[in-house]
Amino acid sequence: MAHIRNTGAVLVGLSLALASGTALADSSVSLRILETTDIHTHLVNYDYYRDGASDTVGLAKVATLLKTARGEAENMVLVDNGDLIQGNPLGDYMAKERGLKKGEVHPVYKAMNLLGYDAANIGNHEFNYGLDFLATSLAGADFPYVSANIFVDDGDDNAENDKPYFEPYVLLDREFVDDNGKTHKAKVGVIGFVPPQVMQWDKVNLAGKVISKDIVDMAKKYVPEMRAKGADIVIAVPHSGFSTMERHGMEENATYYLSEVEGIDAILFGHAHTVFPSEDFADVKGVDLAKGTINGVAAVMPGFWGSHLGVIDLQLNVSDDGTWSVVDSLSEARPIYQREGREVTPLVEADPDVVAAVKEEHEATIAYMREGVGTTAAPINSFFALVADDPSIQIVTNAQKWYLEKLLNGSEYDGIPILSAGAPFKAGGRGGPDYFTDIAEGKIALKNVADLYIYPNTVRAVLLNGDQVREWLEMSAGQFNQIDPNSSEEQPLINPDFPTYNYDVIDGVTYQIDVTKPVRYNKAGEVVNADSHRIVNLAFEGKPVSADQQFVVATNNYRAGGGGNFPGLDGSTVIVEAPDENRTVLGNYILSEKTIDPKADGNWSFAPIGDASEVTFVTSPKASSAVNAPDDISFIGEDKDGFAKYVLQTK
Repeated sequence: MAHIRNTGAVLVGLSLALASGTALADSSVSLRILETTDIHTHLVNYDYYRDGASDTVGLAKVATLLKTARGEAENMVLVDNGDLIQGNPLGDYMAKERGLKKGEVHPVYKAMNLLGYDAANIGNHEFNYGLDFLATSLAGADFPYVSANIFVDDGDDNAENDKPYFEPYVLLDREFVDDNGKTHKAKVGVIGFVPPQVMQWDKVNLAGKVISKDIVDMAKKYVPEMRAKGADIVIAVPHSGFSTMERHGMEENATYYLSEVEGIDAILFGHAHTVFPSEDFADVKGVDLAKGTINGVAAVMPGFWGSHLGVIDLQLNVSDDGTWSVVDSLSEARPIYQREGREVTPLVEADPDVVAAVKEEHEATIAYMREGVGTTAAPINSFFALVADDPSIQIVTNAQKWYLEKLLNGSEYDGIPILSAGAPFKAGGRGGPDYFTDIAEGKIALKNVADLYIYPNTVRAVLLNGDQVREWLEMSAGQFNQIDPNSSEEQPLINPDFPTYNYDVIDGVTYQIDVTKPVRYNKAGEVVNADSHRIVNLAFEGKPVSADQQFVVATNNYRAGGGGNFPGLDGSTVIVEAPDENRTVLGNYILSEKTIDPKADGNWSFAPIGDASEVTFVTSPKASSAVNAPDDISFIGEDKDGFAKYVLQTK
């Protein structure tokens, strides 16, 4: 949770800091910069999967914070940082079911136009529905969009004549009132960036149309240009997370490096679904949590799904000749709710104007998601997806295999064993103790299918050898911390920094994971322990998998194209680029089967962990009554965040 500060104290503190100076400029201006990011179509405080109201999501909730923040400041700029039009069933309904005609306004812009945004950045998920849908959507925004590292693919291999696909930056002409009531004209520059990896993640939508370039290189190119054109204040808006690893270029998470680019006054970042400033960034070199700066530059990242509003207060000096400079700053991420254990306390009500603006599309999405597709003979949950073979993954991998078997029948790949990879998309983590798939026995509706597969990925098949399958699993095994087999102290099993959507289970082979060994790969896909092999006893049909044995593996476009930095998965091994979404395949599979019995086949397990007696993990408090609970776990209590804590023993 971010540090929460009294705003009045913030502004007074900044004023006092100025008053103590000895060489003040002629005028002092307070500028408040506000950010939303990673809304992912969570416009209303509603969970379409659980089919009920939610206190932890929603632009409608953030709007209430926004109106309060706006009332506290004389001068303000409001920016959104992308991943806006995709991410929950409302986004999919608009893109895939209802559609958006030219001239129509997407509901995200019906809401945002009410709130008076000044500018916005393109996020990586904006490309998920294709460039045409994106263009139709953006046409409804009453504010400009920027993205400085996406260029038209002109095919000539000459970087010097590349043309930006979007406007790289915008210069906003504003009038700000100083502390004495005097008005000053200013140009506020806003420049945006997206992870260069979009060319891998959305290859089918982007290849041959656009190219991506390095975030920092483009900042160094355009920020001086913005200054030369009169930008008095420059705000960088990277849809990019935070990493302090050595820079090699084309980084996905480049925010830290951006803070070292001269000429940037504030950074509004996102993408990583975390909060800055917060204790997640404690003890990081160059980070001042008390002020909310990175290498001295004011910065904020306001969570995800509308969980927070980002607030940066800049104190600016304006000299006699009109030169602007940053004197001081303070950043905070204001939350819409507070969590104490399992209890969630809403801190604001939803803004009724935003709710009313999107009422039609919101209600249509609810009706659409309630449509039935089949029945399940047993409950389906993801409570134990990280510690045992799991039905919520099994049903997805079964559906993908079913689909590919039909697709490859009679082809040149017919007869090659088909494996299928799937991951737990909802397994707690930053989503909290309620962020798990939990489907009751009985009717399965579209909302349940979307709950099992929450991303609009499309099916891919890759052709791999046995070694490549093994390395894929080695990368996935980074989900777990290394366990000391001789320790009786508590040892958390799950690495919280490893995204659960990168924990792939591959069905069709059997294997064990030896967590007493160090990880072979870090989460960036780099080999960090070349002699370590966590994947043991890898077998197909009871026989050890050989290095040159061939397999077709069903997966999705994100993973097959390089998403997650998995070894051997860079797009070059793809043999099938199917037009169907993975969750459409899942829905059709359930329709075909009519009734499913979602039992995991137990194809993977942990290797023995010696005498380690306190290996723990956390999951949903509902897990205690789950029929699929493993036999080798024991409940030991509830943690401070409301998760149920269990101890695991595998001898």
